[in-house]
Amino acid sequence: MSTFQDLGLNDLLLQGITDLGFEKPSEVQEKAIPILLEEETDLVALAQTGTGKTAAFGFPMLQKIDVSSRTTQGLILSPTRELCLQIANEMKAYGKHLKGLNVVAIYGGSSITDQAREVKRGAQIIVATPGRMKDMIKRRLVDITKIQYSVLDEADEMLNMGFKEDITEILSGTPEDKNTWLFSATMPKEVSRIAKNFMNDPKEITVGHKNESTSNVSHEYYMVNARDRYQALKRLADANPNIFSVIFCRTKRDTQKVAENLIEDGYSAGALHGDLSQNQRDIVMKQFRNRQIQMLVATDVAARGIDVDDITHVINYQLSDEIETYTHRSGRTGRAGKTGVSMVIVSRSEIRRLKSIERIINKKFELKEVPNGMAICEVQLMSSAKKIHETEVSEEIDQYLEDINGLFEETSKEDLIKKFFSAEFSRFYNYYQKSKNLNVTSGDSGRDGGRDSGGQSSGSAARYFINVGEKDGFDWMKLKDFLKEVLDLGRDDVFKVDCKDTFSFFNTEKEHQEKVLAFFTDYKHEGRFVNVEITEDKPSRGGRGRGGSGGGGGRRREGGSGGDRRRSGGGDRRSSGGGDRRRSESRGSDDRPTRSRRSDGGDRDKGEFKTTHSRSGRSRRKD
Repeated sequence: MSTFQDLGLNDLLLQGITDLGFEKPSEVQEKAIPILLEEETDLVALAQTGTGKTAAFGFPMLQKIDVSSRTTQGLILSPTRELCLQIANEMKAYGKHLKGLNVVAIYGGSSITDQAREVKRGAQIIVATPGRMKDMIKRRLVDITKIQYSVLDEADEMLNMGFKEDITEILSGTPEDKNTWLFSATMPKEVSRIAKNFMNDPKEITVGHKNESTSNVSHEYYMVNARDRYQALKRLADANPNIFSVIFCRTKRDTQKVAENLIEDGYSAGALHGDLSQNQRDIVMKQFRNRQIQMLVATDVAARGIDVDDITHVINYQLSDEIETYTHRSGRTGRAGKTGVSMVIVSRSEIRRLKSIERIINKKFELKEVPNGMAICEVQLMSSAKKIHETEVSEEIDQYLEDINGLFEETSKEDLIKKFFSAEFSRFYNYYQKSKNLNVTSGDSGRDGGRDSGGQSSGSAARYFINVGEKDGFDWMKLKDFLKEVLDLGRDDVFKVDCKDTFSFFNTEKEHQEKVLAFFTDYKHEGRFVNVEITEDKPSRGGRGRGGSGGGGGRRREGGSGGDRRRSGGGDRRSSGGGDRRRSESRGSDDRPTRSRRSDGGDRDKGEFKTTHSRSGRSRRKD
C-alpha cells in the first residue's frame, strides 16, 4: 500500500495528515487522490460509508484551490446537516496549515444571516445541504458562478431524500468547465442519470464491488414473530453488555417510540430523527459520542451524519423500504479498520428481502437464535464479575473498611461473592426465568407473514374483516399503524395484519372487540364508509373461499345485524347500515401482499405516509 507521501500531496497537507495521526491511505484515497491531483477530470467513485471518502476528495480540492483568493472555488453538497458539519470540520482539520483557508458550512436549522456573513468574508470552499444552498442562491447570498470543483457526497442518499431538483438547479448555475466529483455507496439509476447530465467522460473507481458491504462487518439475522420484535431487541442488548449501537427504524414515529420504550425499561437510549430541532440533535449526538447514550435509535436520514468509529453493533429493527439502504446502515460499524456486527430482526415474510440484500452486498447473512433468558443471565453475571475484577481500587474507601469488615466478619469469602453477585444476577433471573422462546423458523406452522403475530391463541383473539386494502394505499404496516392510531391501541394490540388488494384482515385481543366494532360504525375514509366485521377461519370443502386457497382456509364473517354474509368473486356487498362497499375480488391465502415502495424513492424521515380521516368533525393525521 502507498503512503500519503506517495500520492503527490504537498508538504502543508502532509503536515496536517501527521497532526491527525493518519498513517496509510485507505483504498478509496489511494485510488482517487492521484487521479484528482494529476488530471482535470470528472470522477465517479463508489465506496462504502466509513472508507475515508471525505479525505479522498478533500485533500485534492484543498491542494488545487487558491487560498489567497476570496472567491468561492469549491462546492460540496451533502444530504444532511450533521454530515455537512462533519465534512466542513474535517476539511478545516485537513487544511489547518493553509493560511487564509475559509471553509463555511451552510445548512438549515441555523441562522442564514450568520452563514451569509461567513461566506461574504471569503469562503474558498462551501459545504452545503441542497435545500439551504438553493435558498441562499435565490437570495443572492452566495456566488457559485466561478466554482472550479463540485462534489456530490452520498449522492444516492441525496436523491433518495428528494433533492434531485435542488441538485439539478444548483449545478445548472455553475460553470460548465468545472470538475464534478461524485461519491456514492450505491449506484441506482437516478445517480447514473445525474452523472450523465452533469459530467463529461468521468473516470470511474470502485472500492470492492458495487454496493458491496465492507469486509470488517459480519451480518447476522434473527427470525421472530413480528410482535416479538421489541422483546428480541432487548434480549440482543442484554446479551451484549458492552454494546454501543445504532438501531435503525423506518419512520420517525417508530424511532421515537422504540427509544422511549428502551428508556422506560432502563436502557441508556436516545432518539435521532427529523422532528428534533438542531439543538436537540446536537445534544443527542454529543451524549452518544460521550457514551452517555449506549443505544441510539435513528432513522436512515438522521443517521447520515453519525461519525463515530467505535460503534460495535448496527441493529436493523426494521428493514428499510429501499434495499440499497442496508449498505449505508451497516457502514455505521466496522469503521477505521475495526470490526463490527450488523444484526437484522426479521419475520418470516421478510426473508425474501434479506436474500435480495445478500445479492446486493455480496455477503451472506448468518442465521442466529435470539438468546434465551438463562443464557442472558450468565452473560450478565460474567460481565459484572469481569468489571469488578478489572476495577482499580480507590484509596478513598480505606476510611470505611473497618465498618465494612465488621459487617461481613462472619461471612465466608464464598458467601460474600454469592451475596455480591446475587444482587445483579437476581434482577435478570427474575425477569427472564419464565421468558418464552422468541425464535421461529421458516418451517414453523401458522402464518406470521410479517404482520405482527404474537402467538396468541385463537381463543384470546378476535379477527376482523375490513374493506380497505392495497388499492387504498395501504400495506400491512401502514394499515396496522393506521388502526393503532385511530383506535388508540398499544404497539402490540393489533397483530396478524393481512392486506389484500381491496380488503384486509387483522386481529386484536377479544377485550378490544367491542371498541373496534363501535368505532367503525358510520366511519368514513376518503369519503366512503369503512366497514369492519368479525370473521373466522372455517375449513373449506374444496372451493376457494376468500382468504383461502383451493385446499382450505375459506373464511366466514359474522357480525352486525346482517348475520352471515357470503360473497362470490367480485360480488357487490353492502353494509347493514346501507353504506356502499367497494367491490372485492377473491384471493388465495398464498397471495401475499406486496410492500409498497415510494415512487419517488424518498426516505420516510423526509415525508412519511400521511392520511386524513374525519369522524364527527374531528381530523386525524398520521405523520
